[in-house]
Amino acid sequence: MAAIPRMVDLSQQPQITAFFEETTNTVSYVVRDPASSSCALIDAVMDIDYAAGRIAYTSADKMIAFVKDQGLKVEWLIETHVHADHLSAAPYIQRICGGQIGIGEHITIVQETFGKVFNEGTEFQRDGSQFDHLFKDGDEYQIGALKAFAMHTPGHTPACMTHVIGDAAFVGDTLFMPDGGSARADFPGGDSRILYRSIRKVLSLPERMRLFMCHDYGPNGREIRWETTVAEQRAHNIHVRDGISEDEFVAMREARDKTLDMPRLIIPSLQVNMKAGELPAPDPSGKRFLKVPLNVL
Repeated sequence: MAAIPRMVDLSQQPQITAFFEETTNTVSYVVRDPASSSCALIDAVMDIDYAAGRIAYTSADKMIAFVKDQGLKVEWLIETHVHADHLSAAPYIQRICGGQIGIGEHITIVQETFGKVFNEGTEFQRDGSQFDHLFKDGDEYQIGALKAFAMHTPGHTPACMTHVIGDAAFVGDTLFMPDGGSARADFPGGDSRILYRSIRKVLSLPERMRLFMCHDYGPNGREIRWETTVAEQRAHNIHVRDGISEDEFVAMREARDKTLDMPRLIIPSLQVNMKAGELPAPDPSGKRFLKVPLNVL
């Protein structure tokens, strides 16, 4: 296994409150420094009724209400990656609660790829400037007194990051719960071999490190769960437990991905999330429109 990053500090134990959005099976988090009122929000959800073309902020408002009720100061609004299955509520929350919106620096690769898919034109900046902060691999930051750092864990997308905060790591879509396995790797820029290596990088963290998922689908009808440990993943993950080789994983992942449908919300999600969660600008009449590229994805 790889060496444990020197930034890991298991003595720090952030207070973590999860918010489950059942339409997209997404888990968002408020991560609080127990020694202060500082917090970070991770992977916040904006609600959308795609068929009706209506958006809402019910899920985000629950997080905002919690932040206000607890008297918290939002320092960070973190996106673990450019989500293809839900829209980000980060800018909406930022306008009310403040904080910096951050994502991995390789967002530029995603913007370049999907800027072409959605025919965004030259006015769409592909330099990540829509975000307040671009995390590099190994970047250290703080949430109050909590020490945190970002690990580049690509494979699902080029911009995926795992955020390690004290004894907790937020893995995005890189991993699911042990009985859920791993994320798909067939989106543009995805790579199953790179994903395997990223997962093993996560599993090189201390065995008692808490791991928090971005999604859970309750395999085989079990109740929804989103917290596990490195030790549990290494022992029981159905796709990448200890003893499963890289070649075995790649063969499984590539075969499985061929059977999967595109995520239901991939078209609106990518358009919005690659722009830090901002909706398309209104036309002269005040209406906003999303594009549907035909025969591209």
